[in-house]
Amino acid sequence: MNEKVFDRIEKKYLITKSQKEALLALIQKNMTEDNYFHSDVMNIYFDNNNYDLIVQSIDRPVFKEKLRARSYGGYDRVFIEIKTKIKGAENNIGYKRRVMITHDDYQELIHHHTTLEELAKRSIETVNDLQIAKEADYLINQFNLKPKIFISYDRESYKNDENLRITFDENLKFRNKDLSFIRKKRDKIYFKTEPNIIMEIKADGAMPLWLVKKMSELHIYPQQFSKIGKIYTLIRKEQNV
Repeated sequence: MNEKVFDRIEKKYLITKSQKEALLALIQKNMTEDNYFHSDVMNIYFDNNNYDLIVQSIDRPVFKEKLRARSYGGYDRVFIEIKTKIKGAENNIGYKRRVMITHDDYQELIHHHTTLEELAKRSIETVNDLQIAKEADYLINQFNLKPKIFISYDRESYKNDENLRITFDENLKFRNKDLSFIRKKRDKIYFKTEPNIIMEIKADGAMPLWLVKKMSELHIYPQQFSKIGKIYTLIRKEQNV
């Protein structure tokens, strides 16, 4: 599989610290730490002034699409990602396509000095890069997209040989001004109380029985939780107060 194109079943859960610790005791026996076990994840979501893409996502349509830029603390690259999700009867199937550029390239892009397609040509790595870049350029132009909301969190990742991946996202923060890839002291904390850890399970098929049994024992059940959707709703609520 092209490492820049991902498709998998995704489920999210909101859990407490004690639930995470109980799960980890079993996860660490059956899985290994990912290559990037601890990540300082920083996302900048793109939308227009009406927030059309985010509002559509909140409405939970059968098909939805998002555009975001992602960078990692200590890493000098930016991923421009198109996230697509198709709602199924039982599971959501997510597709992620992305192009990697430099931070300087990103500044050129958001200031309309060039297109993502032109940037992709500078360091093309796969045959899909140009097509993904063209799709992102189309979204930007069609919906007049620009950087709108910054979201950061600390991620812990585990994997196994069956293409199962489990991540824990903590310390979720956000801001909607000064949208650089730098954490700021004024970034707002989203969760005030527990549960405050977002666990996401990504799998190519059914989850293993050992994991299903343990989550049932701990009363952990899937929930709808879009980081950008929840944070956008909170921002709008604060603005209307």
